[in-house]
Amino acid sequence: MALSPLIDRTVVVTGAARGIGAELARELARRGARLALLGHEGAALERLAAELPTPALARETDVTDLTSLEAAAEEIRRRLGPPSAVVANAAVAEAGAFLDSDPAQWRRIIDVNLTGSAQTAHVFLPDLVRTAGYHLQIGSLASIGAAPMMSAYCSSKAGVEALTHSLRAELAHHGVAVGIAYLGWTDTDMIRDGERHAALHEVRGRMPPPAHRISPVPRVAVRLADAVERRRTAVYVPRWLRAVQVVRAAVPPVVLRATRRQLPRSAAREDMSPTGPLGGGGRADRAATE
Repeated sequence: MALSPLIDRTVVVTGAARGIGAELARELARRGARLALLGHEGAALERLAAELPTPALARETDVTDLTSLEAAAEEIRRRLGPPSAVVANAAVAEAGAFLDSDPAQWRRIIDVNLTGSAQTAHVFLPDLVRTAGYHLQIGSLASIGAAPMMSAYCSSKAGVEALTHSLRAELAHHGVAVGIAYLGWTDTDMIRDGERHAALHEVRGRMPPPAHRISPVPRVAVRLADAVERRRTAVYVPRWLRAVQVVRAAVPPVVLRATRRQLPRSAAREDMSPTGPLGGGGRADRAATE
């Protein structure tokens, strides 16, 4: 930790109550950072803040609510100092056929994952300009190649990739570095919940190795913390995802060939109904908006 550039720096993590966000906060704190933890589930955020070895602020915040984000940013600046890094991690997902989806829930996924990421950047980028800081957007394998049965999630993750590229070009002359993390399947409660539903289990299960493998959250968190320390332009977890980036133009035809026959067969024997919001984070988001 003595060598970490994060010592006594303020880092904001959205979607910090559980999963990747919570474990990343722990890893960043071990490296000496002060943490601002944003998300739903205020009690979980408070418990996480209490366990961290460095100063931490827990703030219940909806990234789709610009007023809430701005109020959180003011409190962070006052109590922890201006952020030197921001990790836009908040995301929700559901699986199911587009034609069967609830339009309101489809829009909500776009709103949280894409609009919420954009608003997070908009609120905190003035701080990053001031500190010559770093913004890390959490993307996905879905940013590179869309999968069936997850149209809203894939659309949102393709969108945040484009947002990242735009921001990187706009902010380079300010000394702000902007990166994106391409993550494969990760052992969060979102994915574990999805595995109980045929709609998502089929998507993952039909992928060829190693694409279907699930990475442990602590391993992902270490790689993301390394990216924050080193201000990476891109980080791939697992590392082989970098190869998919090189051949991404070939991904849609491969997906089409693999699914055009298998999906009807799966639908004939399994309940492929939409899953609804996945994991505790998805349920917390629904509860907060009802």
